[in-house]
Amino acid sequence: MTGLPPSSRRRPSAIATTAAAIAVLVVVPLIPGPLAAADGAGGVRIPVESLAAVLLLAIVPWRPVRVALAAVFGAFVTLALVLAGIDRGYQSVLGIHFIPLDWPQLGDAYGVVVDAAGPGLANLMAAGVVAVIGACVVGLAWAALRIGGLVRRRADGRVALAAVAGVWIAAAAVAPPLRTTDPVAAAASVGSVGTAVTRTVSALEQQAAVARDIAGDPFAGVPAHRLLTALRGKDVLIVFVESYGRVALEDPAVSPGVIDVLQGGDAQLAADGYIARSAWLTSPTFGGRSWLAHSTLQSGVWIDTQADYEQLVDSDRLTLTGAFGRAGWRTVADVPSNIREWDVGTSFYGYDTLLGADDVGYRGPKFGYARVPDQYTLKHFADTELAGPHDPVMAEIDLVSSHTPWAPLPQLVSWDELGDGSVFDGQPARSDSASDVWQSPRAVQKYYGLSVQYSLGALLSFLGNIDDPDLVVLVLGDHQPASIVSGESASRDVPVTLIARDPAVAAAIGDWGWQSGLRPGDAAPVWRMDAVRDRFLAAFDMPQ
Repeated sequence: MTGLPPSSRRRPSAIATTAAAIAVLVVVPLIPGPLAAADGAGGVRIPVESLAAVLLLAIVPWRPVRVALAAVFGAFVTLALVLAGIDRGYQSVLGIHFIPLDWPQLGDAYGVVVDAAGPGLANLMAAGVVAVIGACVVGLAWAALRIGGLVRRRADGRVALAAVAGVWIAAAAVAPPLRTTDPVAAAASVGSVGTAVTRTVSALEQQAAVARDIAGDPFAGVPAHRLLTALRGKDVLIVFVESYGRVALEDPAVSPGVIDVLQGGDAQLAADGYIARSAWLTSPTFGGRSWLAHSTLQSGVWIDTQADYEQLVDSDRLTLTGAFGRAGWRTVADVPSNIREWDVGTSFYGYDTLLGADDVGYRGPKFGYARVPDQYTLKHFADTELAGPHDPVMAEIDLVSSHTPWAPLPQLVSWDELGDGSVFDGQPARSDSASDVWQSPRAVQKYYGLSVQYSLGALLSFLGNIDDPDLVVLVLGDHQPASIVSGESASRDVPVTLIARDPAVAAAIGDWGWQSGLRPGDAAPVWRMDAVRDRFLAAFDMPQ
């Protein structure tokens, strides 16, 4: 090789570099297509984005303009990749498509990753994503500039480009009339961005409909003395069990242990004089975003996007909490996962007291996402809010030990030994870690089932140790767990149960058709979650 002229020695390298640039221009802009496809399938096609970029770069004579155009091309295709990737993640975990209006939720998703993998690995993953995004922008811009330059300098390059463009146009033109999937022409990146824009427009139209639902409140003008009269003097709790979905009662991979807990709970409640009635609710969310379910149940408005949620909490829509507060109850939000100020708790829901992770005196270890084990949450609430003579309390309590990643898990302890929570100190080390559990879908399913068993067991421990004949508890799941547990085609149904000692409470909902016991069966009613507020207010002495 040393005897070859320099130009000959450079030729193989130049050919390889050109081939790499062509590969980048052909392959990368196509990736959003397989990501968007339900089955991830895709084929070798000619991306129009690359054709247009090379054509422009071949005819523009000014280098600064060419560089700017190449950067725009790289950024556009990379944006399409990011949108398609996020959308695929949303479909896999939440069962929905990503709407750009919901971008603030990405911060919450990152928080879950931190809880599952630890801050060090999570930060490393985030840095890797940023690096890949930057590399895509630079790599696409470089490839477009290189091929555009070759086409501009060589006549045979212009001929080749014209031929490829002609094939693309012909393929795109004949596909629709023939009603065939276009095997050659592709605009995956354009389609990805266009789809995101279309979904955003649809979301904005949906917001207008939600605004009308928010404003059309049949209970807004009801006087306080006519609200919830059949529950006067009672302590009323709305207890959300995180990720407690229909799969927990029906999937053989997770349900046997959960059903055992519920059957034992039925016997315990009957012995303690409780009555339980159960059914199903269809949640507006799946796999996460619990606050959408909470706000839907409380407001009676279907809230299934972050944008709708923001609109709701900026309104004066009457919530169940607001109705109880107006009627004279002292209202409490017990949300042990909260580590920041929750302004919506007072500005929209109107709670008198907000209890977060730092407000309950917990001195024990953290269990993954769950900073406070459910049993401690309920014991602290019983000791501080229900003990001794007190004004009637209405509270929402969020049980979060069954929140993904479902590991490590706490174990139930004696009610009298809970103390400040330090009794849990050795438990995280005795449980598998999240990083170990998430190496196997079967392990994830197992630990999901165990986490639900724990949360339900904690609730039963609470009911068995509290002496409050006027207690009324509405316990429900907020959403189904992620697809790794629920499956790709799972419903959005969650169990709901009303528990009370006073037979008059069960009689008030007699026309609901809910089934006896803690476990709803296949014949139990299925309501949308936004139906609960109006049915609840009407059942407990709302005017006809």
